[in-house]
Amino acid sequence: MNTEPETNSISGTDTNPTRKASLKTSARTLWMVQTAILSAIIIIMSFTPLGFLQIGSISITFLMIPVVIGAVIVGPACGLTLGAVFGLTSFARAFGLEPFGALLLGINPFLMFVQCFVPRILMGYFVGLIFRALSKIDKTKLISFAVASLSGALLNTVLYVGAMVLFFGDFITTTFKEVGSNIPAILAALVLVNAVVEAAVCLVAGTAITKALSVALKKK
Repeated sequence: MNTEPETNSISGTDTNPTRKASLKTSARTLWMVQTAILSAIIIIMSFTPLGFLQIGSISITFLMIPVVIGAVIVGPACGLTLGAVFGLTSFARAFGLEPFGALLLGINPFLMFVQCFVPRILMGYFVGLIFRALSKIDKTKLISFAVASLSGALLNTVLYVGAMVLFFGDFITTTFKEVGSNIPAILAALVLVNAVVEAAVCLVAGTAITKALSVALKKK
């Protein structure tokens, strides 16, 4: 299932140097193709309604799903790469497509970039590691697919919101004081709704897609 270039299937059982080199090249090419396809999907979803569900002022994203798919099916390195693509598109959306993101961008562009980029990289990489660890003890792999998919949404929310509080906490606190004391409760409710819906969607869709792809790849 894991098709990263460093796959164990070409590590040392074949003593033919030419064949080993050919297998490594094939694995690397497959890894690049799979990662490129999923990256394209993320980019398309990022700038079309396919990647978001807008309910009033609540914006729910589904962009974790292709990251989870890559991290589970291809491996942690693919998850990291796809997380970087997710982060870059998130930063790009701050230039007019996301009002709150544009506000933070105007305060500190560098910290806004880090906030968009680093949490998504870590999310993709950690999802791959979580699946790899669980799959060693989960024979059916179903629990591994489910936990990895759910962790994608939860890690995305926790890491992103954590970075926002870390980098822009003073600004947010000041704004709360100026606007009104009920704003923190409203923001917390919005974040909670986002987190719950994204977790549910990622759990169901991520588990179903990764399980189906896993079965399909085994048949080849």
